[in-house]
Amino acid sequence: MGWNLFFWLVICFPTNIALLASNFYQVLILSDLESDYINPFEASSRINYFILPEFIGQGVLCALCLLTGHWLMFLLNVPVTCYHAMLYVKREHLIDVTEVFRVLSAEKKFRIAKLVLYLIVLIVVIFRLTLIGVYYLGLEDDDDLKYFW
Repeated sequence: MGWNLFFWLVICFPTNIALLASNFYQVLILSDLESDYINPFEASSRINYFILPEFIGQGVLCALCLLTGHWLMFLLNVPVTCYHAMLYVKREHLIDVTEVFRVLSAEKKFRIAKLVLYLIVLIVVIFRLTLIGVYYLGLEDDDDLKYFW
Protein backbone atom coordinates (compact mmCIF):
# COMPACT_ATOMS: atom_id res chain seq x y z
CA MET A 1 0.00 0.00 0.00
CA GLY A 2 2.93 2.35 0.54
CA TRP A 3 3.67 2.32 -3.18
CA ASN A 4 0.15 3.48 -3.92
CA LEU A 5 0.58 6.50 -1.64
CA PHE A 6 3.98 7.19 -3.20
CA PHE A 7 2.51 6.98 -6.71
CA TRP A 8 -0.36 9.40 -6.06
CA LEU A 9 1.40 11.85 -3.73
CA VAL A 10 4.92 12.01 -5.11
CA ILE A 11 4.46 11.21 -8.81
CA CYS A 12 0.92 12.03 -9.99
CA PHE A 13 0.13 15.11 -7.93
CA PRO A 14 3.29 17.15 -8.71
CA THR A 15 3.26 16.08 -12.36
CA ASN A 16 -0.37 17.14 -12.76
CA ILE A 17 0.30 20.46 -11.04
CA ALA A 18 3.29 21.06 -13.35
CA LEU A 19 1.26 20.20 -16.47
CA LEU A 20 -1.59 22.42 -15.31
CA ALA A 21 0.72 25.36 -14.56
CA SER A 22 2.57 24.98 -17.86
CA ASN A 23 -0.65 24.87 -19.84
CA PHE A 24 -2.12 27.83 -17.96
CA TYR A 25 1.03 29.83 -18.70
CA GLN A 26 0.74 29.00 -22.39
CA VAL A 27 -2.90 30.13 -22.47
CA LEU A 28 -1.88 33.33 -20.71
CA ILE A 29 0.88 34.01 -23.27
CA LEU A 30 -1.54 33.38 -26.15
CA SER A 31 -4.05 35.77 -24.58
CA ASP A 32 -1.34 38.41 -24.23
CA LEU A 33 -0.39 37.90 -27.87
CA GLU A 34 -4.01 38.24 -28.89
CA SER A 35 -4.28 41.51 -26.98
CA ASP A 36 -0.96 42.69 -28.50
CA TYR A 37 0.84 42.97 -25.15
CA ILE A 38 3.69 40.75 -26.35
CA ASN A 39 5.42 40.36 -29.70
CA PRO A 40 5.12 37.13 -31.72
CA PHE A 41 8.79 36.15 -31.39
CA GLU A 42 8.76 36.40 -27.62
CA ALA A 43 5.42 34.60 -27.33
CA SER A 44 6.46 31.69 -29.54
CA SER A 45 9.84 31.32 -27.84
CA ARG A 46 8.20 31.29 -24.38
CA ILE A 47 5.61 28.72 -25.43
CA ASN A 48 8.09 26.54 -27.33
CA TYR A 49 10.29 26.39 -24.22
CA PHE A 50 7.55 24.45 -22.37
CA ILE A 51 6.31 22.22 -25.19
CA LEU A 52 8.83 19.39 -25.08
CA PRO A 53 8.90 19.06 -21.25
CA GLU A 54 5.09 19.00 -21.29
CA PHE A 55 5.06 16.23 -23.92
CA ILE A 56 7.61 14.19 -21.96
CA GLY A 57 5.77 14.67 -18.65
CA GLN A 58 2.45 13.70 -20.19
CA GLY A 59 3.94 10.62 -21.84
CA VAL A 60 5.72 9.46 -18.68
CA LEU A 61 2.58 9.96 -16.58
CA CYS A 62 0.49 8.02 -19.09
CA ALA A 63 3.03 5.19 -19.23
CA LEU A 64 3.26 5.00 -15.44
CA CYS A 65 -0.51 4.83 -15.15
CA LEU A 66 -0.51 1.98 -17.66
CA LEU A 67 2.30 0.08 -15.95
CA THR A 68 0.85 0.45 -12.45
CA GLY A 69 -2.66 -0.56 -13.51
CA HIS A 70 -4.47 2.71 -12.85
CA TRP A 71 -6.82 2.35 -15.79
CA LEU A 72 -9.03 5.40 -15.23
CA MET A 73 -6.03 7.72 -15.14
CA PHE A 74 -4.57 5.98 -18.18
CA LEU A 75 -7.80 6.37 -20.14
CA LEU A 76 -8.01 10.05 -19.18
CA ASN A 77 -4.42 10.72 -20.27
CA VAL A 78 -4.14 8.59 -23.42
CA PRO A 79 -6.00 10.93 -25.87
CA VAL A 80 -3.76 13.89 -25.09
CA THR A 81 -0.67 11.70 -25.15
CA CYS A 82 -1.58 10.29 -28.56
CA TYR A 83 -2.27 13.79 -29.88
CA HIS A 84 1.10 14.98 -28.55
CA ALA A 85 2.83 12.01 -30.21
CA MET A 86 1.06 12.76 -33.50
CA LEU A 87 2.14 16.41 -33.38
CA TYR A 88 5.70 15.43 -32.59
CA VAL A 89 5.91 12.87 -35.40
CA LYS A 90 4.50 15.37 -37.91
CA ARG A 91 6.91 18.02 -36.53
CA GLU A 92 4.04 20.41 -35.87
CA HIS A 93 4.57 20.64 -32.13
CA LEU A 94 6.39 23.98 -32.08
CA ILE A 95 4.71 27.31 -32.77
CA ASP A 96 6.19 29.12 -35.76
CA VAL A 97 6.85 32.84 -35.34
CA THR A 98 5.67 33.68 -38.84
CA GLU A 99 2.38 31.78 -38.55
CA VAL A 100 1.50 32.44 -34.93
CA PHE A 101 -1.36 34.82 -35.71
CA ARG A 102 -2.86 32.41 -38.23
CA VAL A 103 -3.10 29.57 -35.70
CA LEU A 104 -3.72 31.69 -32.61
CA SER A 105 -7.39 30.88 -32.05
CA ALA A 106 -6.97 27.16 -32.72
CA GLU A 107 -3.95 26.90 -30.41
CA LYS A 108 -5.76 28.81 -27.69
CA LYS A 109 -8.84 26.55 -27.93
CA PHE A 110 -6.68 23.43 -27.86
CA ARG A 111 -4.79 24.60 -24.80
CA ILE A 112 -8.01 25.55 -22.99
CA ALA A 113 -9.35 22.05 -23.71
CA LYS A 114 -6.13 20.56 -22.32
CA LEU A 115 -6.47 22.83 -19.29
CA VAL A 116 -9.96 21.43 -18.62
CA LEU A 117 -8.66 17.87 -18.99
CA TYR A 118 -5.77 18.55 -16.61
CA LEU A 119 -8.22 19.99 -14.07
CA ILE A 120 -10.36 16.85 -14.31
CA VAL A 121 -7.27 14.68 -13.83
CA LEU A 122 -6.23 16.80 -10.84
CA ILE A 123 -9.67 16.33 -9.26
CA VAL A 124 -9.33 12.55 -9.72
CA VAL A 125 -5.85 12.62 -8.15
CA ILE A 126 -7.10 14.62 -5.15
CA PHE A 127 -10.01 12.19 -4.75
CA ARG A 128 -7.63 9.23 -4.81
CA LEU A 129 -5.32 10.91 -2.30
CA THR A 130 -8.31 11.45 -0.01
CA LEU A 131 -9.27 7.78 -0.28
CA ILE A 132 -5.72 6.71 0.52
CA GLY A 133 -5.63 9.08 3.51
CA VAL A 134 -8.90 7.68 4.86
CA TYR A 135 -7.63 4.16 4.38
CA TYR A 136 -4.25 4.75 6.07
CA LEU A 137 -5.67 6.68 9.00
CA GLY A 138 -8.08 3.87 9.70
CA LEU A 139 -11.11 6.12 9.66
CA GLU A 140 -12.92 3.62 7.51
CA ASP A 141 -12.59 -0.08 8.32
CA ASP A 142 -14.87 -1.17 5.51
CA ASP A 143 -13.55 -3.81 3.12
CA ASP A 144 -15.22 -2.04 0.20
CA LEU A 145 -12.23 0.29 -0.11
CA LYS A 146 -10.23 -2.58 -1.59
CA TYR A 147 -12.25 -2.30 -4.78
CA PHE A 148 -11.10 1.30 -5.38
CA TRP A 149 -7.49 0.23 -5.83
